[in-house]
Amino acid sequence: MKKYLVIGNPINHSLSPKLHNYWFKKNNIKAIYEKKLIETQDLKNIILQIKEGLIHGINVTVPFKNTVIPYLDQLSPEAEITKSVNTIYFNGNSVIGHNTDIAGFELSLKKINYNVQNKKILILGSGGVVPSIIYALYKMGASLITVSNRTKQNAENLKKLFKDIVIINWGNVTDFDMIINATSVGLHKDDKINIDLSKNNNKFFYDIIYNPEETNFLKTGKMLGNMTENGKMMFIYQAHQAFTLWHKIMPEINDETLRVLQND
Repeated sequence: MKKYLVIGNPINHSLSPKLHNYWFKKNNIKAIYEKKLIETQDLKNIILQIKEGLIHGINVTVPFKNTVIPYLDQLSPEAEITKSVNTIYFNGNSVIGHNTDIAGFELSLKKINYNVQNKKILILGSGGVVPSIIYALYKMGASLITVSNRTKQNAENLKKLFKDIVIINWGNVTDFDMIINATSVGLHKDDKINIDLSKNNNKFFYDIIYNPEETNFLKTGKMLGNMTENGKMMFIYQAHQAFTLWHKIMPEINDETLRVLQND
């Protein structure tokens, strides 16, 4: 039986096993998908297991989307541009890193008919998924992308990939049409982003976190009269892309798929 993994730290929140194992069953694929909590020093051995045929595919989440790259043989164009990997597979004699977060984010906005063209976007955070979001936003025609991160230097490093972005100090809020929480603040129900957003309404609050379904960031956005969206559809679409890449089967996304991911 083929084995697939999602690796990260933390990893307990991940619903990837639920989704992939559901699609395995629906498509009669003999495989198992599990989640694994790892440390940075475990990456080399995990990738070696792909080469040895013990693992057939890996999804990568926080904080390893960038740090896994030196252990791979090759990057897809999307992963090369963003220096971010969330899907790994073996092809020929090479372990290849790919990025399905770009498509996942883009498709999640198309699903709700939100058009970012000529809009100003404020991103909170500068972690592994942020380059994918920036690249997708530029592809879709955003006019201005501003990034704020608690460690400012980490945000400044993004300018090596995207020269046109603007970096501001954490706590500052610029004019925006859409604000994206790309930090891990919200994974625990008591987490709060201590930024004053009270002067913002008729905006779009987007949180890449999908479990819990409504973070305090989204609750605040809704209370202030803003449109809100969590990261569930981005998560589903990035998984859909990875599943298709691994198995050459395009799984169905429908109401049943969404019910599978309802929190226990």
